Formats: sequence, C-alpha cells, structure tokens
Amino acid sequence: MTAARQLDIALEVEAGDWPAEGELEAVLQRVADACLAELNVAVLQPPELGVTFTDDDCIAELNRQWRGRAGPTNVLSFPLVELTPGAEMPPMLGDIVIAFETVAREAQEQEKPFIDHLTHLLVHGLLHLVGYDHMNDDEAETMEALERRILERLAIPDPYA
Repeated sequence: MTAARQLDIALEVEAGDWPAEGELEAVLQRVADACLAELNVAVLQPPELGVTFTDDDCIAELNRQWRGRAGPTNVLSFPLVELTPGAEMPPMLGDIVIAFETVAREAQEQEKPFIDHLTHLLVHGLLHLVGYDHMNDDEAETMEALERRILERLAIPDPYA
C-alpha cells in the first residue's frame, strides 16, 4: 500500500504572534503532502497529527519537563509510538510543538523568510515523529538529506547551505 497523501491534522494556536490559522493550515498541508510523497510509506488510514503553535515560555517549560533542558527551543516532537524510518505509520503519529519567538528570531538571524523557516522546522518535527533522528553523524546526514529533498519539493532553498 502506498502512502496516503494527507494527514489528519489537529492544529492549535495557543500563544504567539502566528500568521492566521488558515495560512498555518495551508503550510501544514503542504508539509504533510511533501513529506508523505518523499517518504512513500504504507499507511492504513490518514495518520493523526497534533500541531501546537505556541510561544517561548510554553516551549521552555516543555523543554525543561521532557528533555531536562533549560530555555526555549524552536520545535519539539512527541511521538506517540517510537518508529524506525520506513515503518508503517500508526493511526496516531504524535504531536509537534513550535515556538513563535524562537522561529522568528532564527529566521531573522539566518536571513530567511519566516514561512520558509517555519516550513523547515515542521518538516524536521514530522521526520522525528516517523523515526528519523540526528543523534550521531550518520543519522544527521540521513535526516538532513531527506529534509533537503522535501524542502526542494516545496521550492524552499537548502537550509543547510
């Protein structure tokens, strides 16, 4: 069975000066379509994905609670099931949480359009949910190459160039 070309996405804007919800939904759908097309994994039904758009305060607390790290980060992924790359997707993938201030600051520092950087981080978060990681050099190389291919599908320049 080939990959479904969609995810069942539950979007929540909790805090932060995010674009309109309709724009965020459109970005998420593009990310989901591009990721699933590139991954070409088997699914029995469109997997459920939760995405929370929040601020640095909220993500800093999650980062402290779940990773034991102080301060905010740009994106956190919480897989419902630990997957290996290429495994069949379960009915529920998990959650992505993303922080507005950090995303905006990084986009400005890297001289990238905000939406391009947001898109990259959503791709990155989704890849974590389907089993990719960057804990060692080989994993990082694999994940970054996949991110580049997905972002190329979306006409977004290589974020690692």
